[in-house]
Amino acid sequence: MQSTQTDYLPILIQMLLAVGFVVLTIIGSSFLGPKRHSKNKDKTFECGIESIGNARVPFSVKYFLVAILFVLFDVEVIFLYPWAVNFKEMGIDGLLKMGVFMILLLVGFFYVMKKKGLEWD
Repeated sequence: MQSTQTDYLPILIQMLLAVGFVVLTIIGSSFLGPKRHSKNKDKTFECGIESIGNARVPFSVKYFLVAILFVLFDVEVIFLYPWAVNFKEMGIDGLLKMGVFMILLLVGFFYVMKKKGLEWD
């Protein structure tokens, strides 16, 4: 069975509805939201504690790098679960594909280790 362009019409409609909802929500909230500003209202507030000093203190890039790498490798490990559940049904083809996936995952991990991306100095 060959697919035609009309087969993708429901996907296009769903994408347009999703993007339209997001745009409409953002525009609507700017029109409907309160617009009163004052010195006291625009002051930063964190957990009931008065802010002291500048909030723009720079963080080390290592902090963000470790956070991004954690999310990256964590999401990749999530892909192992469906494979483990359907291991028997996927057969040798699934084993080979997961082997390639694991090799790429390990290459990325060793690259990060070689570049010392997880070291805190």
